Amino acid sequence: MVRPRATDTDAGAMPQSSRQIPADTKFEAALQYLEQVVRDMESGQLSLEDSIAAYHRGSELLRHCQSQLCRAEQQIQILEDGLLRDYEESREENR
Repeated sequence: MVRPRATDTDAGAMPQSSRQIPADTKFEAALQYLEQVVRDMESGQLSLEDSIAAYHRGSELLRHCQSQLCRAEQQIQILEDGLLRDYEESREENR
């Protein structure tokens, strides 16, 4: 079984591949776990079963990260009165 190394103590221990990722898992922690899953898979040291489990786990982590990014984008839209502007456009307006 793939066991990503935890480096972010705020996230606590990540559950194994058969369980959902806790909603309160921080983006940075989930991304670190995802990166570890990718490293483990790329190492070529996993059995077929472990590779499949790692793939499923990586998919869960990717969905979690994408969901958090989507929520962040929605919050930015609210802060900008519903207008999500290009970063370069925003910098030019402030000159």
